[in-house]
Amino acid sequence: MRLRGRGCVAAGLVSVLVALAGCAGGEREGAVPTTAPPTTGRSSTTGSAPPRTETSEASPTPTPANPVSIPGLIARPHTGSDLRLGAVLARTAAYTSRAVTYEADGLTISGIMNVPEGEGPFPALVLAHGYIDPSVYTTGRGLAREQDLLAREGFVVLHTDYRNHAGSDDDPDNDVNLRLGYTEDVIGAALALRDSGRPEIDGDRIGLLGRSMGGGVVYNTLVVAPGLFDAAVVFAPVSSRPAENIDHFQRSDGDPVVAEIEAAHGTPASNPTFWREVSPLTYVDRVTEPLLIHHGTADATCPLAWSERTTAEFEAAGKDVRLIKYPGEGHTFAPQWPTSMRHTVAFFDAHLR
Repeated sequence: MRLRGRGCVAAGLVSVLVALAGCAGGEREGAVPTTAPPTTGRSSTTGSAPPRTETSEASPTPTPANPVSIPGLIARPHTGSDLRLGAVLARTAAYTSRAVTYEADGLTISGIMNVPEGEGPFPALVLAHGYIDPSVYTTGRGLAREQDLLAREGFVVLHTDYRNHAGSDDDPDNDVNLRLGYTEDVIGAALALRDSGRPEIDGDRIGLLGRSMGGGVVYNTLVVAPGLFDAAVVFAPVSSRPAENIDHFQRSDGDPVVAEIEAAHGTPASNPTFWREVSPLTYVDRVTEPLLIHHGTADATCPLAWSERTTAEFEAAGKDVRLIKYPGEGHTFAPQWPTSMRHTVAFFDAHLR
């Protein structure tokens, strides 16, 4: 079960330094409520602020969240709508693949959707791909094996291209802002599926799967929009600490964007608050969905230690998380990919059917 209301403004800021404020009036079509989840479990309602105690002193004004941060994403409402099916890209005996677009927080995002043959509605999955240079990326290019297999298993599969990719709108600040916009694109995909009204899509059963960089997008999504998805899976994910990813992937490669990031946001040493507030681990208490992590012990791209640490943080917070390690498996999952997908399908079957 997940949050099913069609609109609510965002809750007040969530941060280790700033308390949550209450929900304020107004509705946005297709918006996801981003209040913190109830401590007693998942709910189909957004919850409400505690009763106000009358005092003779004015309450202090909350400090606004940095818009480039997890609290910033939590604080604002997110929209997803206008799911449009375009050209048929492929037909198989099991499913039809079509180009799609949808709206996410005011941007048009492209992607591919596989729809199973047969009588729906089918549970849906949003797929978040790993890093592929946007200059060479083509629509639906990531997670091709997963798109095919999961559709054959009876899931509607929406593979998002993200902003700045393929036919999606541009966001010129996305790289300097640590690609947090990809989180908004994934949230928008779920909302667009949920509110599409299409008979083949069960908007009350939606899962999320991410690979490599997309695993980091999944972590962000779980803390920004708890209750939006029913379950999540990640393969060979990046670190849940963005500063570590920058050092590992960009700084070591001489990426000039690193200098732009540090000019805009500071370094971990000069601005530790910023770097703490862009890590989903800081807000892991918000997570409500079960999470399955796949990681190979021979992954030379994303070290297994990253997933071990993330798993430990989720467990310490009392979250439903499982890490499956694959001896000798590398980043791309070749010999043991079929086994990993059997675990994945069983996991989604348990939580979405």
